[in-house]
Amino acid sequence: MKKKKITGWFLGIPLTVAVLVIIILLAEPDRDGVTRAAAYKAAALSSATVEECRLASRKKSEFPASSQGQWYVKYMDTLYERGWIHKEMTPATEETAEGLLTYEEADFLAGQVSQELKDQVGLTKKNRTRPYPTQEWWKLYESICKKLDTWQEEKVREEKLVVYGTFEDVESGVAWRAYTNLGNRGFEGLGLGSLKDQEIRVLVSGGEILRVIEKVSKSVVYRNVWIMEAKDHELKAYVGSLPRTLDVKAKIKDPQSMASQVADIYVTNGQVKKMVLKRERVSGKVLEIRDGEIEIEGYGSLAVDEDFNLYRLYGEFRRLGLSGVVVGSDVQEFVVADGKICAGLALRPFDAKTIRVLLMDTGFGSIFHDHITLEFSGPAVVSAGDGTKTYQAGQSVTFRSGDEALKGERVMIKPVDGSGTIGVSTITRGDKTPRYPGHMEIKQESEGLVLVNEVYLEEYLKRVVPSEMPASYEKEALKAQAVCARTYAWRQIMANGYKNYGAHVDDSTKYQVYNNVETSPSTDGAVDETYGKLITYGGQVAEIYYFSTSCGHTTDGTIWGAGLEEYPYLRGVAVKEGGGVLDLTGEEAFSQYIKSCPEGYESQFGLYRWTARTTASQVQKKVTGIGDIVDLTMKERSTGGIGKVLLVKGTAGSKEIVGEGQIRAVLGNAKMEIRQQNGNVLTGWDSLPSAFIAIEKEEGTEDCGFVIYGGGYGHGVGMSQNGAQAMAKMGKGYKEILQLFYDGTEVAEIDEVS
Repeated sequence: MKKKKITGWFLGIPLTVAVLVIIILLAEPDRDGVTRAAAYKAAALSSATVEECRLASRKKSEFPASSQGQWYVKYMDTLYERGWIHKEMTPATEETAEGLLTYEEADFLAGQVSQELKDQVGLTKKNRTRPYPTQEWWKLYESICKKLDTWQEEKVREEKLVVYGTFEDVESGVAWRAYTNLGNRGFEGLGLGSLKDQEIRVLVSGGEILRVIEKVSKSVVYRNVWIMEAKDHELKAYVGSLPRTLDVKAKIKDPQSMASQVADIYVTNGQVKKMVLKRERVSGKVLEIRDGEIEIEGYGSLAVDEDFNLYRLYGEFRRLGLSGVVVGSDVQEFVVADGKICAGLALRPFDAKTIRVLLMDTGFGSIFHDHITLEFSGPAVVSAGDGTKTYQAGQSVTFRSGDEALKGERVMIKPVDGSGTIGVSTITRGDKTPRYPGHMEIKQESEGLVLVNEVYLEEYLKRVVPSEMPASYEKEALKAQAVCARTYAWRQIMANGYKNYGAHVDDSTKYQVYNNVETSPSTDGAVDETYGKLITYGGQVAEIYYFSTSCGHTTDGTIWGAGLEEYPYLRGVAVKEGGGVLDLTGEEAFSQYIKSCPEGYESQFGLYRWTARTTASQVQKKVTGIGDIVDLTMKERSTGGIGKVLLVKGTAGSKEIVGEGQIRAVLGNAKMEIRQQNGNVLTGWDSLPSAFIAIEKEEGTEDCGFVIYGGGYGHGVGMSQNGAQAMAKMGKGYKEILQLFYDGTEVAEIDEVS
C-alpha cells in the first residue's frame, strides 16, 4: 500500500510541473520584443543625427531632470517634438523607455511617417498592448527608412565590422564608443563587450550602431599590427588604434625577437592562434603616391597593401593611414611582404625643410608639357633609367613626350655642387627664362611631361615673397608676408595636394606664385630674418590666407562654408588702429559704410573704394533661365558686410548666386570700367575686385542699369597685404601685424611644431 502511494506521488510531480508550465505560458504574454528606448533611438536616427537629437533635447525635454542623463532621452525627446510619439500613450519615464514597444505604439509611429505603413503593423483589439515582435519591428523600420529615402544610403545601412574594443578598454574613453576596423562607432543601449574580436553584421545610422543583426565569425585576422612586447603566452600590440594585451595559445619561443615588429595576428575565440611576422624593410625618399602605389627613391613604385598602417614611433605613439605619408619625406622605413608595402614606420618628425613644386607651362594653362629644355649654370648630373650623364655650365638638354629615356622611372637632374641653378627655356615667367635652385625631376604621364622642382623651403620663399608682395614694401610688411608664405607652404606640404605627381604645390596663383619675378635683397632679408617661423594657434600650424587690399574690414572663413569654430583665428576685423569688429551685415549699415570713406590703415590706397556699373543684359549673359533680369539684391552678408548670397530676379524666376567668388564673377565683365577713389580707371577685369559691394538700381534706363559701390581687392580673409604695408609704415612690427589679422595666434619655430 505504501509503495503505491509513493509511486503515485512521484508520477504526479511531472504532471504538476507540466500543468504549471501551461498555466504560466497562458498567463504570461509573449515577451519577444524590442525596448522602446532601442526602437525610438532607431526611429529618431532614421532622418536625424545624434547631434541634432541632442540639440532637440537641450531645447526642450519631456523627461524629469532626474532622468535626463539617460542615453535614450535625446531620441525620445526628438520624437515627442516631431509628434511621432505622445506622452498620453508613451509617458516620458525611465520605466516606459526600458519597457517593450507595443503594437499600438508601433502603429501610431508608423502612421506619423505614412498612413500606408499602418497596415504593415497589423494592430488589432487583442494585440494592442502586447509587445511588438523584434523581427517585425526591424521590418517596419526598414519600410520607414525607405519611405524617408534613407535606407541603404549613407544614412541607414548595414555594415560588417570587427570590434577592437569599447570605451571600457581605453583610459579616458568616450562613453558608448566602440573602436572598429571601419572607424569609431557609437552603440548606445547595446552590449558589445562580449563581441570583441568577432566579425559582426550591424545596422548603423551615420556613426551610430542601431542593432547587431548577427555574429558572422569568431575568427578574425588583424593585419599589419605593431607588436610592442611579447612574453610566454601574452602579446601586447596595437590593434587598430588601441593598445591591447592578447592571450596566445602556444608559448612564445623567442619573445624578444617579436618586439617592435609588424605582423598579421590570427585570433579565434579571443585567443591568438597564429602570428606571421613581416621583417623586410626598405627606406628612401617618397617621390609619389598614387593609384595604390608609393614610389620610393631607389626602389621604384611598390603596391600598397589595402590594410596599410603608418605607425609614428617618436613622441606619443600614433597609428596613421596612408594620408600620413608625405611626398618628399625620407623619415620612415617601409615594411614589405609579398611585394606590397604593408606598413610605414615614422622614425622621426618630417622637418618640411624642402618643398616640391610642379612647374606649369607658359601662361599657367597646364601642368603638362610636350617638351622640356633645361639649361645649366654649372655641372649637373642627369640620371635616366640605369644611365647617368654629366652636363657642364652652358649646356642644355631637351626631353620630349614619348622619349625612350622617359619610359622607365622619372629622370633626375641634380647640380653637382648643389648650388647651381637650372633654367627652363621652354617656359617664360615675366618675359624671361626662369632659373630655379634645387633639383629637377621629369616624369612621363599620359597627358604629357610633368616637371617637378624640389627646393629648400627657404629658397622657395625667396622666390615667392617678391612674386606676392612688391619688394619695395616696408621690411616689417615683407617679414609678415614671409611668415604667412612659410605657414601656407608648410600646410600645403602636409596636405600632399599633388601627391599623384610627386609634388606639394604648383607655381601658379592657385597656391603661391613662385619665381615669377627676380629675387631682391629686401625680400631675401625678410625671409632670412624670419627663418623657420610659422603662425600657430593652440600649438597647431594655422590655416593662412591673405589678399591685396581691404575695404577697411576683413571677413571670416564662413564665406567658404567653414564654421567659426573650425578657424577661430580667421575672424573679421576692422583694419584700423585698435581693430575691433563692426556690425556691417545689415544692408543699410553696409551701404552707408561702403559709400563713405572711413579712416583706416588703407584709406589712401586706390582700391580702398571703387565704383563700377553693369547692366541687366551684361549680367544676363552669365545668369540664364530666369527671363529678363529686373533686379539685383544682396540677400545675405557675412562678417564685414561681404556679399554671401546675391539674389538675381528675372521676369521668369529668380536665382541665388552663392559665395564671394561667384558673385564677383557674375557681376564682372571685361568691358566694365572700375573707377578707383583716386580717379584711375581699371578695365579688362572679368571679375569684380571684391564682394564687399552695395548695389543700386538705376531708374529710367532702357537697359536696366546697376551702380556697384565697392571696396577692397581680394577675398577678404586673413591678412590684407596693403594693410600690412600701411601698419609697417606706422612703425608696427611684423608680429603685431600678424596678430591683428590672425586673432589669438602666435609665431613659433618650425621645429616646435614638426
